[in-house]
Amino acid sequence: MSRGAYLLDLGRVPYQEAWDLQRSLAGAVSQGAIPDTVIFLEHPPVVTLGRRADELELHVPEHAEVDVVETDRGGKSTYHGPGQLVCYPILDLKRHGKDVKKYVHDLEAALIRTLMALDIEATRLEGLTGVWLQRPPRKIASIGVHISRWVTTHGYALNVDLDPSPFTEWITACGLEDAAFTTIGRELGRAIAVDDVRPFAHAALAEVFDLQLEPLPTEDGHGLWEQPIHQQLADASVARTNATVSS
Repeated sequence: MSRGAYLLDLGRVPYQEAWDLQRSLAGAVSQGAIPDTVIFLEHPPVVTLGRRADELELHVPEHAEVDVVETDRGGKSTYHGPGQLVCYPILDLKRHGKDVKKYVHDLEAALIRTLMALDIEATRLEGLTGVWLQRPPRKIASIGVHISRWVTTHGYALNVDLDPSPFTEWITACGLEDAAFTTIGRELGRAIAVDDVRPFAHAALAEVFDLQLEPLPTEDGHGLWEQPIHQQLADASVARTNATVSS
């Protein structure tokens, strides 16, 4: 039986704001105040450094318009920018097997299903995290996660239609010296919008994690409310429960 979860479908959100949002939601999920919650969004240009990142991976040009942020996720360096669909599942893994390797494997499975819906055959490569296309190998999606008290933050980034050159010109992405990077648009040979991919990503994630996603309304702009979001969502959960009890 599918488990209910909230879906926050946001637009372009600065990285630090999205990270603050994840941490707020993770605290609420950990306390049982709200159910699992999944965020989909885009970021302005940003290079993020995981816990295993090396300063030698970073070679951003001096005048490049990009933020650089150190994070608590696993992995090395990666790039986010407009034209990339980023997914941050805030899940309590006590409900999903308490298995970190399985969780990453399931994120890869969700990405592979998303791409399959667009007639792109993707796969895993032994020893490498993320999702790839073969012949020749080229990376189309990256994964980096953080887990605290079995609650997940961070997630995946799927290259929809953006210039992939920052992955190799600004950083040594994922610590891979000779990796090639691609996008859905490049593989399809046509322009495609992030909004065109969202429905497939929603459906794939819901199927893999056996979730019934309930979209939440968002305000204009990036959709972050003035009231602390975990409190607003907790209030909404209480209201729904009360309505169910009284009906």
